[in-house]
Amino acid sequence: MLDETKPLYLAVAEQIEDGILDGTHQEDAPVPSTNELAAFLRINPATAGKGLNLLADAGVLVKRRGVGMFVAPGAITRLRQRRRDDFARDYLVPLLREAAHLGIEPRELTEMMEALQ
Repeated sequence: MLDETKPLYLAVAEQIEDGILDGTHQEDAPVPSTNELAAFLRINPATAGKGLNLLADAGVLVKRRGVGMFVAPGAITRLRQRRRDDFARDYLVPLLREAAHLGIEPRELTEMMEALQ
């Protein structure tokens, strides 16, 4: 369901993004309406709408007047790139900083990661 550690509208947006990335919502296909999301997730329709509008503002969804919201062409590529950038900023930069503090060379770090697979 929703990640309760973040604001609901962000969790709604992330859930739709996950559906786009895993193929549940195909490019150019409709996504659930504000009211459908609100009923299914048992949240306020305004909150669901805020999550959908966030994705529309980011170019992930497109609004078709009188029809609904649809996954924008190129949304998968855009989402993957943004999440890769976020991953590097949120995880790799701190990892490399800590590794440097511990005297772990990049080669050794790679070996450590390979051993965990």
